[in-house]
Amino acid sequence: MKKLLLASAACALATGAFAEAHGNEVKLGILIGFTGPIESLAPGMAAAAEAAVAEVNASGLFLDGTMLTAVRADSTCGDSAVAQTAAETLVTADKVAGIVGGDCSGITGAVLQNVAIPNGMVMISPSATSPALSTVEDNGLFFRTAPSDLAEAEVAVQVMQARGIQSFAMTYTNNDYGKGLADAIAAAAEKAGMTVTINTAHEDGKADYSAEVGALAAAGGDILVVAGYLDQGGLGIIRAALQTGAFETFELPGGMVGESLPENVGPELNGSYGQVAGHNPDAPGMQALAGMLNGLDVSSPYTPESYDAAALFALAMQAAGSSDPADYVGKIMEVANAPGEKISVGELAKGLQILKDGGDIDFEGATSVELVGPGEASGRYREVEVIDGKFESVKYY
Repeated sequence: MKKLLLASAACALATGAFAEAHGNEVKLGILIGFTGPIESLAPGMAAAAEAAVAEVNASGLFLDGTMLTAVRADSTCGDSAVAQTAAETLVTADKVAGIVGGDCSGITGAVLQNVAIPNGMVMISPSATSPALSTVEDNGLFFRTAPSDLAEAEVAVQVMQARGIQSFAMTYTNNDYGKGLADAIAAAAEKAGMTVTINTAHEDGKADYSAEVGALAAAGGDILVVAGYLDQGGLGIIRAALQTGAFETFELPGGMVGESLPENVGPELNGSYGQVAGHNPDAPGMQALAGMLNGLDVSSPYTPESYDAAALFALAMQAAGSSDPADYVGKIMEVANAPGEKISVGELAKGLQILKDGGDIDFEGATSVELVGPGEASGRYREVEVIDGKFESVKYY
């Protein structure tokens, strides 16, 4: 994305909205799909973001004792009009100072263009991974703690090649996320000498996917790559493929990884595999986050990225001494990267104090945060396989 200077009108809007927030309460929006095609991931994502907020408040150090308050809003992940309305409510009625989100790429782009940019509002997405978001003109307002799907495509090809796959059919959810990921996987596969027998879209929300599966089966391939959503069309495709015997094993990109998928498909999904942005749960930051989440699975996709997104907001505001987006937006890259003292999960009080004293920090958080280029995560991935009805991590990249 082109990191442009904030428009003066947007800055004026933002300054007026946040002039009175300092010293009282600062609100942080959490705009994710509590309903929709990845709703099973939302509880962990929201809990992690709110864990960062609670940690900030427990310190008593944020902006001279200001309270940070999380405000949830449902993006639906799929309906851009609903997501924009939710975002507008966050900005105009709730008067948030930043938005953790959106979650899915299509609604994230819509909210960015139609709500965030006109209002000078900063967004940090923990899960919107479309490559198109790397080049969108965003006035410097958009960041993400999950890596681009261009990186996932390379990992997907490595995963398949290591398992002896030479050809595959591919279907993707018909939106920005699905098409961007599928095109990236196809390009990486062809570069590696693999054959893509078919690369075709499917619509979410259908009751019958037999026609789509028929076309995929006719094209053939060693495996079916399903670049969809685990609680929507991707699930329907897999069920139809198994019922007809078209495919027995599936390659599952990030939008398909979550425990609801094997629970809904059953033992026939055992042996299918894929990759998702993720980190070794034995890493100190991940262990610390697990201790905060009261039994929620810290390895659930985009959960640790959500903690990191919320924490980055608080740290950037502290560095700027202001909750005004026009003031703190320039501090996000600074607090996320070297130089400075490394800050992990559970150390936000330490980071806030260093920043209050005029020092520098390098926030690593749960996911070894490193923001590169246009303000997006360099990213790490974990290879997963469904074993005995659960996704298990088998390798890290």
